[in-house]
Amino acid sequence: MSADTATGPATGQNTSAFPRLEQTFPTLTPHEIGRMRRFGELRSFRHGEALFETGKPGPGMFVVLSGHVAITLRDGLGHVTPVIDQGEGQFLAEIGQLSGRVALVDGHAEGDVETLLIPPDRLRALLMAEADLGERIMRALVLRRVSLIQGNAGGPVLIGPALLGDMARLQNFLTRNGQPHHLLDPETDKDAADLVARYAAERSDLPLVVCPDGTVLRNPSETSLALAMGMITNHANDKLYDVAVVGGGPAGLATAVYAASEGLSVAVFDSRAFGGQAGASARIENYLGFPTGISGQALAGRAYNQAQKFGADMLIPVSIRSLDCSKPDGLFALATECGQSLRAKSIVVASGARYRRPEIENLDAYEGRGVWYWASPIEARLCKDQDVVLVGGGNSAGQAAVFLSTHARKVYMIIRGGGLGASMSHYLIERIEATDNIELIFNAEVVGLEGEDASLRRVRWRSRLAPDEVQSFDTRNLFLFVGADPATGWLEGCGVRVDRAGFVLTGVQNGQDGGRPVPLLETTVPGVFAVGDVRSGSVKRVGGAIGEGAQVVAALHGFLADGSKPAL
Repeated sequence: MSADTATGPATGQNTSAFPRLEQTFPTLTPHEIGRMRRFGELRSFRHGEALFETGKPGPGMFVVLSGHVAITLRDGLGHVTPVIDQGEGQFLAEIGQLSGRVALVDGHAEGDVETLLIPPDRLRALLMAEADLGERIMRALVLRRVSLIQGNAGGPVLIGPALLGDMARLQNFLTRNGQPHHLLDPETDKDAADLVARYAAERSDLPLVVCPDGTVLRNPSETSLALAMGMITNHANDKLYDVAVVGGGPAGLATAVYAASEGLSVAVFDSRAFGGQAGASARIENYLGFPTGISGQALAGRAYNQAQKFGADMLIPVSIRSLDCSKPDGLFALATECGQSLRAKSIVVASGARYRRPEIENLDAYEGRGVWYWASPIEARLCKDQDVVLVGGGNSAGQAAVFLSTHARKVYMIIRGGGLGASMSHYLIERIEATDNIELIFNAEVVGLEGEDASLRRVRWRSRLAPDEVQSFDTRNLFLFVGADPATGWLEGCGVRVDRAGFVLTGVQNGQDGGRPVPLLETTVPGVFAVGDVRSGSVKRVGGAIGEGAQVVAALHGFLADGSKPAL
């Protein structure tokens, strides 16, 4: 979840498995444990008793006072793999325990064990109160999750052909959410082949997903997979938040970090994964402070961990269906797609934009089966030594083209306009022009798709200068970066005004004053603010989105302090 926390696979207790062993599994001194005692309670376990179990909500962080605890991985196929033994002075947890998520490993007592259990809310308090100690603990929590992810250890097992589009779809979803998982190809793995023979009567049943509890899902939707994995939690309907942030991209994450760090109670929603469109970027090179660049996933992962550290409730993936601004108690109510509701004293609209779907014949038939709206290492793997087609002329398209060129044999970049200067940063243009296997095709557009076995095989395109002449490329992968439409459908009927394109109007744009100054980021509804790409007039850059997320917190404090909403 972070670019600077690379570790090896989580298998076996040795330095080759954990290159940062001392940072990943530090040993606390008696003095440090003494400082931690006020945050926890003593718990004892008999030999063989479970402290926590895979797939069940974790109780928090255990500090081992005496005895030993064996940590093992268990998957739905019945495989159990030793990870490491933890003894006196060591602690048991990973990043998910900041918010009480399900455990990803098993922990069993070896002999009698005495521990100090620190529940999630007290663990966050510990990280705040003990800065130096908290830094060591936080780094270890992150490193442990990264080790599971990079070691392809733990989590669900995805079973299907390596080049199957739906394999990439589900793998991308799990990766974007920082969830460890691993893949099995039935052509090379007997256990996988047996499961396919048993559960997949049709090719459309693939991939199979085997959850840690043994449940087998047939080509599930992202929501179904999230429910089965315990990623979606039942939030309390009676809880009242200071602010609800809708959207987990850079703007929403920045709002969560700054608001929660300043003492506001915060809930963050996103329908798919943290990071938004920026989270799918292979490399961001023009964000301040990262001269060598940083992947969108790494940047978003750091912010996601920060938000949890400060106590924000990250309700991801959860979709918001509607916003009700007419409650007689003056509160706002958000209705989720899963039928629950949440109350908040203020709202930050950070829902960004959805990838635009151009008018292309048969487009819907091949989405997720050769048609992609992002370019991550997962999709790049499918393009190895192949010709691919990419549509778009903006920065996202340029970053994707450069990234894909390191995997694909050839990248055909189709641009609707006659050049790149007006829509792409100069450094990207120079890099594209210097890359031999990127071919630019200007004044052109894709008009149709063809395939077989439900997979893309051919892209038809034409020059806008000669529209009657349709040409084609044989390709298994088409990447579309043709802009985005604002994700504001859930705001219909709540009084928040949008411009002609659907972006939210804020500040002096919205024409509202009511005798009071209108904050720059406030919408036509007092107490509802908008930040990032969803806001009309925003600069549509990661840095700008993060800046607005930080800026809106001052406006939130002002609104909450004026007494217009009931106090908690």
